[in-house]
Amino acid sequence: MSYEQPQQPPQPQQPRPHSAEFFNETRDYWWNADFLRLMAERLEFAKVSRVLDVGCGVGHWTFALAGVLPQTARLTGVDREDEWVSKAAQRMKDAGLGDRCEFVRGDAMSLAFADASFDLVTCQTVLIHLKDPKGAIREMMRVARPGGLVLTVEPCNMASMGVFSSVSDSLPTEVVAANLRFQLMLQRGKRALGLGFNSLGDLVPGMMAELGLRDIRAYMSDRATPMYPPYDKPHQRAEARQWKDWHAREHWVWDRATTLQYFLAGGGDEREFEVLWEQAGRLMAAEIAAIEAGTFHCGNPHITYLVAGRNA
Repeated sequence: MSYEQPQQPPQPQQPRPHSAEFFNETRDYWWNADFLRLMAERLEFAKVSRVLDVGCGVGHWTFALAGVLPQTARLTGVDREDEWVSKAAQRMKDAGLGDRCEFVRGDAMSLAFADASFDLVTCQTVLIHLKDPKGAIREMMRVARPGGLVLTVEPCNMASMGVFSSVSDSLPTEVVAANLRFQLMLQRGKRALGLGFNSLGDLVPGMMAELGLRDIRAYMSDRATPMYPPYDKPHQRAEARQWKDWHAREHWVWDRATTLQYFLAGGGDEREFEVLWEQAGRLMAAEIAAIEAGTFHCGNPHITYLVAGRNA
């Protein structure tokens, strides 16, 4: 006699580490090396010997900075995810920079470092995920030495949502307006839930001023990753792979469940959500189809601020 094995109840999915959807190869193309060298000159990186990268993720920003800092500078990265700490350390080791860098687990809101420990304290796309970004800047100021530099890299993703492609340029006005309204409600819903604001870059200079940083400077990244046929540049191939992967998984900025949560928190209702969700999916499908047909093009900028201020 044989017996069927009892079915096991479905196991809940383990939550992925923060920003797992975005720590991919497209992030390798965020910066022009000559632009970073210009920033290093303007912000006097030559005087920097100790650096802290807050919310370092897998080390993209740490790696970019290492190329424009003095060879003697030591870089420390801190992140709340053990997986990212490990991968960041491996990235720097593979790049031959392991002897200059260390990575530790920690919290941006309570950094485990003494006051005035670093010449430069920085973060990239971290404040947009925090309920209290001003508190995080205050903590960054605490561990920066007197006269030390606090440098943040944060986007205005709402502005990026208003960029036209060869597909969206021909959409009716009301469809474009509905897409923008959808994105704004999602961003405001995310903020209402205490999960951060994806267009925070616009507000960072004012926050720094309120906290007492001086010599505040704001710059814009000069990097765009334009898409145009035959899509044979490394950044173009990476973008196309990411879009196709997201579309296959019904991931338009966020997955469906997360998007609905944000939309409801932003003041929307489920009936309207269904309409806007389907519309967003159709737009992504149309753009992917245009890529495959060789007709898609877009300037594809990344609206990103670099904001720096010095401790008094």
